[in-house]
Parts: sequence; C-alpha cells; structure tokens
Amino acid sequence: MQAYLGFDIGSISTKAVVLDDGEKVIASSYLWTEGDPIGAVKRVLRQIEAELPPGTEIVAVGTTGSARELIGRILGAQIVKNEITAHAIGTLSRHPEVRTILEIGGQDSKIIILREGVVVDYAMNTLCAAGTGAFLMAQSKRLNIPVEEFGAYALRSKSATKIAGRCTVFAESDLVHKAQMGHNKEDLIAGLCNSIVHNYLNNVGKGKRIEGPIVFQGGVSKNIGVLHSFRKILNQDVSIDPEGHLMGCIGAAILAARCGARHEFNFNVQDVEFQTRGVECGGCPNNCEVICVLRNGEFLDGWGNRCGAGIERAKRKLTQAEVIVKNE
Repeated sequence: MQAYLGFDIGSISTKAVVLDDGEKVIASSYLWTEGDPIGAVKRVLRQIEAELPPGTEIVAVGTTGSARELIGRILGAQIVKNEITAHAIGTLSRHPEVRTILEIGGQDSKIIILREGVVVDYAMNTLCAAGTGAFLMAQSKRLNIPVEEFGAYALRSKSATKIAGRCTVFAESDLVHKAQMGHNKEDLIAGLCNSIVHNYLNNVGKGKRIEGPIVFQGGVSKNIGVLHSFRKILNQDVSIDPEGHLMGCIGAAILAARCGARHEFNFNVQDVEFQTRGVECGGCPNNCEVICVLRNGEFLDGWGNRCGAGIERAKRKLTQAEVIVKNE
C-alpha cells in the first residue's frame, strides 16, 4: 500500500500523520518539541514506524510549521509549505464547506478566511504568547490544575471573572490579583478562556468577516472551555474535529500526495546524526547568516543566503573549521 507522510514541526509540538490514497489517517504521532526539532522528529518517526500496517510504503513526504525548511531538508521532502496553505488544505479535506478556520497553537495563532474552497484572507499572531497553548500551560501551573481539566472547570463557572487578555504579563498579574481577592478557580478559568477568545478576535481576527461554517483547530481546540467561549462570544456554531490538532500535517501529507513526485522514504533517517550550524558568509555587506545542516558531520544543505555564493562560502568555512579542529 502506498502512503504519504506529513510533518508539522512547531516550537511547542511536533506532529506527523501517514495518509493512505483515500486521505485517511493510518498512523499519527504528537509529541513535545522540547527545543530540539530534529530529536522530536526522530521520536515521532519511531512511533509512526511502529504504527504502520505491514506492507505500507511511504512514497512522498511534506513538511510545514516553523521548522519546515530544516526538517524538509533532512527528510528529503518533496513539498515544503507554509502553515496557512497546509492548514487550509487539511481542513478542506474534512470540511469542504468551511469558510472560517480559527487556529490556536502552542505559541502562535492564525485565522484563515475561505470562500468556495479558496483562501481569500488570513492573519497570524506571532508576537505575543497571550492566548496560546503555552500561555494556558503556564496558567495551569500557576493554579495547580492540569491543563487538560481547564475546560471542565470553565463549564462549572457561574460567573466568569474578567481577566485582562491583551498581554501575557497583564493577564498573569490580573489573574494573581483576582485570585487574591477570592475569586474561585472555576470563575478564574472561565475568565481566562473568555480573555483568550477576546484577545484572538481583537488581534488576529480584527477586521475579518467571520462567517460559518467555522472550524476551530490547533492544540487549544481540545480545551472545551475555550470552545464554549468562542461559541458564546461569536454567537455562532463553531465546530471542532477529532483530528483538529493534526490538520497542518494532514495538509502537508495531502500536498505531498498531489505533487506527483515519488520516491520511497527510508525510516533509517532516524539513525543518522544531524547537526545545524549558523555560519556568517562575510562575502559582502549583507553578511548573510547561512543555516547549514550536517549529516554525519558532512555538509548536506543550507539556506538563508541571498545569492548563490553564500552556500559555497559557508561550506568552505565549515570545512576549514573542521580541518583546524582535527589539527589541534
């Protein structure tokens, strides 16, 4: 059976799926990146390989997410796509009539507006962590409540506490202040969920026509408290998908399947030693910083250069540095 591998490598989590020819997920993995995207990808590959049905042959690979270029080079991906395209394609495969995609991830959030299956507008928030998964996790530790239980607490609230949500620092200080005043945890958490939605709509969704069908996805979509706040504040039905946290890598896998290029993927890549090095070119006033990927100590690829000479100059510098180290 031929299959297609899609990776979504983010700053907080690394996800991957394998799709069959019918775009059905036959294997998936979701792990924390922990500041080591290469290590996270190797761990995910081990899980994926163990889940695959016997006789499955992966013939195309796609990557998306913040580390898509790096991991795309390492995996020999046929397709490396931005997150907007990947999320849109993935969501359309499950919800063909979708007109608005609300996505909140670990450290960023985005909104995608579609009309008749085509992306017509989008916005991203990558400057502030307020309202993201990382923000929620930090507050769960502050309140000593597992983040997985936040939704249940929020739904038990009788009167949500008003929490400032425009900035992480203000939100945290406001939360502490309200807790010291005696607000119970249910109301505090419901207030946090509301503040996340208000922050999202006032920043990411500002000026956008949010029309149904609406699909909410990303890791935060698993929080039923935030989902309830979206439905209440928008006064519209908002859908979630069981695979909502995987939509980026589903889209990457679909794009890989559609690209037409085929070659068998070898899981032995997880046993290869990869390293990254930043090298300043120095060949002109631009002084580009070239990101180089080394495979078992040998130059594999690089990017970040503004001209063709940058890669070769970075490669020579790495080789010279290696010679100096050996001589010493």
